[in-house]
Amino acid sequence: MNRPSPHPTHAAAHPLHEREQVNEHEHEHQHQHQHQHDAGDQSEILDLDAEVLAEHIASITAWLPVRTSPSRVVDLGCGTGAGTLALLERFPEAEVTAVDVSDTHLHRLREKAVAAGAADRVRIVQADLDAPAWPALGTPDLVWASASLHHMAEPGRALRQVHDLLAPGGLFTVVELAGFPRFLPESAPEDAPGLEERCHAALDRHHAEHLSHRGADWGTELAKAGFTVEGERTLTVDIGPARTDAVGRYALTSLRRMRAGVASALTAEDLTALDRLLDTDGPHGIVHRTDLGVRTERTVWAARRT
Repeated sequence: MNRPSPHPTHAAAHPLHEREQVNEHEHEHQHQHQHQHDAGDQSEILDLDAEVLAEHIASITAWLPVRTSPSRVVDLGCGTGAGTLALLERFPEAEVTAVDVSDTHLHRLREKAVAAGAADRVRIVQADLDAPAWPALGTPDLVWASASLHHMAEPGRALRQVHDLLAPGGLFTVVELAGFPRFLPESAPEDAPGLEERCHAALDRHHAEHLSHRGADWGTELAKAGFTVEGERTLTVDIGPARTDAVGRYALTSLRRMRAGVASALTAEDLTALDRLLDTDGPHGIVHRTDLGVRTERTVWAARRT
């Protein structure tokens, strides 16, 4: 998923600034370390999302109202490659340019492409999509942006850039998520029923403050950018009790990331109950539950450059 890259500016070397320079370099190192940790942590959840929801991602690519099979595709904010690989499978003659700011994500995508025998059909581009100018991405027939637009500082500008990038008659597909999936029954956990819903409510408030474009009406925004919206679809995912451990790992990783955004908003009792769920060694850990499912929604817009 796309996030702006930091570009710190350092003071010129001077005895009066040596202390400030050291502090700046220390801060930069800490920031880079945290960015790498976050990217690695996010890579895991993106991989699990692709594994657990592969069937649903495939149903989105099958629904796309393409006129002819595209030969040139761009995946904007490609993450670890769920969309890239699904598009390669859906359009076997296509080549995909996969764009992301994270080197960690792109490295993982490259590994997946090699494992799938599709490395020669994937071009990897590391770029910050919030930058005023994008690198050369060719003239694609299809552009795909899944869960990336709401992270951008100026998504309206990105939509106009995509419009100008596409070949005439080309298709732009926007996929946005309803947020983290739900995994637990409403009556769970036993010591704090409804905990997951309270976590989601707290996270929604957090996102409202920090991700102002989440939940935007992308159909209206696409029309403003000059596109003709040809289709909109909301995909409801409701997977029953899990038969594989991937759902348990998906739930664990999702709730761990959610905890970082909601901890300060939870009561002490709820936070304790959440930490019990996240304890993989404890008997009440979420990975040991047999009643986990996956419930979420994804909305897709298909818009054409006419």
